[in-house]
Amino acid sequence: MSDSDRGDETGSDTEHGLTTGAVARRLGVSPTTLRSWDQRYGIGPASRAEGRHRRWAPGDVAMLEEMCRLTASGLPPAEAARSALSARSGLSTRAALPARSAPRAPLPRAPAARRPGSGSGLPLGDVRLECRGLARAAVRLDGPTLDVLLREVVADHGLVTAWEEVMVPTLHAVGRKWESSGDRYVEVEHLLSWHVSTALRQVAPAGPVAVTSLPPVLLACVPAEQHTLPLEALAAGLAERGLPARMFGGAVPAEALDAAVRRTGPVAVVLWSQARSTAHHALAQHVAARSFGVRGARTHPLVMLAGPGWAGRSVQSGMLRPGGLREALDSLTRLYGEPHPTVG
Repeated sequence: MSDSDRGDETGSDTEHGLTTGAVARRLGVSPTTLRSWDQRYGIGPASRAEGRHRRWAPGDVAMLEEMCRLTASGLPPAEAARSALSARSGLSTRAALPARSAPRAPLPRAPAARRPGSGSGLPLGDVRLECRGLARAAVRLDGPTLDVLLREVVADHGLVTAWEEVMVPTLHAVGRKWESSGDRYVEVEHLLSWHVSTALRQVAPAGPVAVTSLPPVLLACVPAEQHTLPLEALAAGLAERGLPARMFGGAVPAEALDAAVRRTGPVAVVLWSQARSTAHHALAQHVAARSFGVRGARTHPLVMLAGPGWAGRSVQSGMLRPGGLREALDSLTRLYGEPHPTVG
């Protein structure tokens, strides 16, 4: 521990201000991040106590809050630092840090332009600026900021664009970092996945929910598959369009899926497979052959093979393999405007 940060572990207030450790806990970032901002960009306390200990006055803390807000929105740290420093003189000099329950000002919305680069060391590449903000918040384990950013990106760009161009690239970047870093970043992926799932479940229908007598779409992962987020995105899209759906989640046993098909008479069954090792072609064929209804007007469900696990095999009659979330939603939506195929 350096002399400039000695005593941070106590987190106690002094007449000179707050310690780095205390400020880090209040803002939800690590002390190392605050020290790095100070050393690289000059985002440090305006004055130092005797012995060069870092002590943060209310105006310094307000500047750090602005820095956190700007980097969370996707702005590169160097640009965010220049903005926060220039605004320091105009920021309110509060007597103390706000209580954690106090309402926070909304984060600035990031522009839709794409920029190269990464967020906190994640291999993002050429992605929307919003991905960078999500990545930085995820690495900081900043759940509240993740919630704000995810709500804003869905509101600004719509569910499909938010999923395909922001959520998925960020999730993939975290996954790649995890795979290349041993056991590191597992907690980042779990936190980000949870908040993406929460955001998807909060998508509100665009209008009144469809009449309940309409047959639903069944959404299920094949028996050996646990990846549910893509199906959750599809369920959110169906809810947004007011279409009925039943979500069964991960690793649905074949017998349970067959029972659900018999009991609900769905217009379609979506089977998700992430890898070829989990794709269950026999189950897909069995579901496609399932018929229900009264004699003389029996119907079959459309089987939608979703996910990369189904690639490399020809699509049989009664099945469909969509190229993405938008295509899947459009195909399922059209089913509700078309008569169901009947068999004798």
